[in-house]
Amino acid sequence: VGAMPDFNSAGQRVAVALYRQLAQGKPVSPGKVAENLGLSRDLVLNTLKGWPGVFYDGDKNVVGFWGIAQRETPHRFKVEGKQLYTWCAWDSLFIPQILGQTAYVESTCPTTGERISLTVSPDRVQEVSPAGLVVSFLTPDTPFDENVVLSFCHYVLFFSSEEAGTKWTAEHKNTFLLSVEEAYQVGRLTNRAHFGDVLARTN
Repeated sequence: VGAMPDFNSAGQRVAVALYRQLAQGKPVSPGKVAENLGLSRDLVLNTLKGWPGVFYDGDKNVVGFWGIAQRETPHRFKVEGKQLYTWCAWDSLFIPQILGQTAYVESTCPTTGERISLTVSPDRVQEVSPAGLVVSFLTPDTPFDENVVLSFCHYVLFFSSEEAGTKWTAEHKNTFLLSVEEAYQVGRLTNRAHFGDVLARTN
């Protein structure tokens, strides 16, 4: 929680709205976020400028934000027929609660090459394959910045089994394994810390 940006009241609303508009599968105009929330465009623009982890296209529309992306990554994330992506395995576990929608997730075990799939609803993980799925994790020791994808996300992956995950973490300093359920619960706690009031009002 401490590594992520400090979301004030307006920031929480902007962040949740941005996640949900990005889930529609199209680039998001900051002006549209402002319009939907009844906030000034300048306030939204200044809020976004204060955060790392916001990615834009050539027209200054947002195409990626704190874990959700419209550009291809190894973690496929489908919501209501829209093909999206996440920066890391953990993103696909906590973002469905923010969206208030179920996501169908596919990835690949980096050790075995085995296909991984799971369904993540706003309140639980289901249909996990293979059954022994685990998630690698890395405790951040500094606040997240523009390098969050390289410094954190590249270390947070799905593995088909504990054995496969252990082989990988043994070669990557400061990484460790969580069960899918543990990683999911960490995500819920993080969501509550950052967006609890907004999620309570909108879900």
